[in-house]
Formats: sequence, structure tokens, C-alpha cells
Amino acid sequence: MTIKTFPLGGDLTINRLGFGAMRLAMGTFAGPARDPETGIAVLRRAVELGVNHIDTAGFYGRDAVWANDLIRRALTPYRDDLVLATKVGPLPGPHGVPIGHATAEQLRGLVEADLRALGLDRLDLVYLRAGGTTEPGGESIAERFAALAELRTEGLIRHLGVSNVDTSQLAEARSIAPVAAVQNRHTGLPPAAPEEAGIAHVPYFPLGGGVDGGPHHPERLASVAARLGATPAQVAIAALLATSPTALAIPGTGSLAHLEENLATDELTLTDEDLSELRGRRVGPGSP
Repeated sequence: MTIKTFPLGGDLTINRLGFGAMRLAMGTFAGPARDPETGIAVLRRAVELGVNHIDTAGFYGRDAVWANDLIRRALTPYRDDLVLATKVGPLPGPHGVPIGHATAEQLRGLVEADLRALGLDRLDLVYLRAGGTTEPGGESIAERFAALAELRTEGLIRHLGVSNVDTSQLAEARSIAPVAAVQNRHTGLPPAAPEEAGIAHVPYFPLGGGVDGGPHHPERLASVAARLGATPAQVAIAALLATSPTALAIPGTGSLAHLEENLATDELTLTDEDLSELRGRRVGPGSP
């Protein structure tokens, strides 16, 4: 990493290596709930190690353990430089697993619930999460994004983002209000958000999310990691940050050991040769 910070929304300087809160309360949406005291310890250690951007959501939780509650308990009073990003849209079902989507009229209630849970008067960044677990696209987000833009005008939200969107949905949102960040699934490809507009690219599942192993071939990750004396997770995070100066990483964990491993990536630099190997290409004589 060369440039270690990013001006989110043009006025919030954050470290490009942040923290995702989903796994604080649960390993997966199916549960079970994790020990809340461990989650609190992870959050406090993350901030001690320099994290000043935490990504969360009101639907990150299971049973009596919820990420926003843990964040408030662990970190209030909040440091002046700490940026909390949340997302709204999905509606949790009876067992905590998101099964529905809020209407434009319901979004105010979700934002106000996040404000109460986090103990804030204004949210730094709120994403509109579109769709479900499917690929992005196929629906208009204008009405719902306009509802969030109104809450921004009222002062409840500082910056707006969109999540799980395609290029047309991003353009639709930008025609309504400024978009500070895009949060789509990490594929290893260059960011979907336009760099020239200063929009942050904040991929979720930067280490694969336990779904399909992530965007990089495990053998290539292991090879580069062995050469650098790093772990595959560290190489994956560093590769994400190398895609663009607008890319932000939010690896999440409920483990102190994994937290420290992930954040040690801040000292790791990948060469062009390393990045080419991860993409399945070699740099050398005759290489294109």
C-alpha cells in the first residue's frame, strides 16, 4: 500500500484498511450467536490498531447479539476520527436472516433504528442495499434512494452510498444525490465506481466470505504469500487495495488473532509480479 488513506465523501479522512462488523455477532446469518464480550474486545483492539472506518448494518445480528449494540458498548464515547458506515434495505425475518426489502416509506424507521442502536445523532455513511443475494441489477432504486437523500437533507445522514448495484443503478442514484461509496461483492476486478468522481469502492466479502473462496485462485495466493512471508488472507487484502487508490478493504472477523493478522496487511506491498501471478499471468521476457 502506498496511499493509506482516502477522503470519503471529500471530507472524512479514513484509513483504507478498515473493519467489517458482520462477523462480530455471528459467523453467518444462520448463526449461532457469538460471545458478545469477544466482539467488544475485537472492536476495541481494532481501533487501537488504527481502524477508523467500521462497516456495519442493523441486520447484522443473531438472537440477543447485534453488531450495532456491540459497537456502541465497545467504543462510546466515539473518537472524533471514527467513521461508522451502515446499510439499510433488507428486512430481517423472524430468525434474523434478511428475507425482505424495505419500501421507501420504511427506510426512515431503519435509519432511526441505526441511530438509536449506535447512539448517534447523524450517521456518517448509509448505503442503500439493493436486491438480495442475487447479482445486482434489474430494478429501479430511484424511489428508495430519494428517500435516503431526503434524510440526508434533514441532517440524519452525512454521506450516501449504494450496495449490490450495477452501472445503471449507480447512475440512477447519482442523478438524485451525491454517492460517496459503492459496496459490491469483491470479484478481484477493478472497481465499479468511477475513480474520477472520487467514489470509494468498498467490496464486501474481501476474503471470499466463506462462500466460494474469494476472487483469487488459492494456489496462486499461497504461492505469493510464501514468497513474501505473509498469509494468503494478507495477500488477498493487499491485492484488493492495489486495484485502485479509491478501493477500501473491510475484512471482518470475530477473532482477535485474525484481526491482528488482517490489519498487519498495512505493512505489505505487492509488486507487479505478485499481482500478475494472482491474475494468472507472469511478468518476464516476452510478457505482454
